[in-house]
Amino acid sequence: MTPETGFDSFLKLDIRVGTVLEAAPYPEARTPAIKLLIDFGDEIGVKKSSAQITAHYSPEALPGTQVIAVVNFAPRQIGKFMSEVLVLGLHDTEGGVVLLRPEKPVPNGERMS
Repeated sequence: MTPETGFDSFLKLDIRVGTVLEAAPYPEARTPAIKLLIDFGDEIGVKKSSAQITAHYSPEALPGTQVIAVVNFAPRQIGKFMSEVLVLGLHDTEGGVVLLRPEKPVPNGERMS
């Protein structure tokens, strides 16, 4: 467990929902990954992400899927690809990442509350 933090620290994270528009394999990544193009609605727009989610997801199955991501981290260079948002997930018992997703469709850009 990480040290206790205040609610104000949590509020600094901008966690939003977006819909995957495109997904492609990213074989150049050090760890197998998928490049994602995600629509976060009018306010934030379309952003890119590299996600290590190959254990449970194929690029062909991801377009149209809603995902949850932190949208206000600084962009991060992943090999030759600039990842603009951090898609959130949890590790299963074998170490594969399972995406955090809304149970029902919600508008792109909706902030977690």
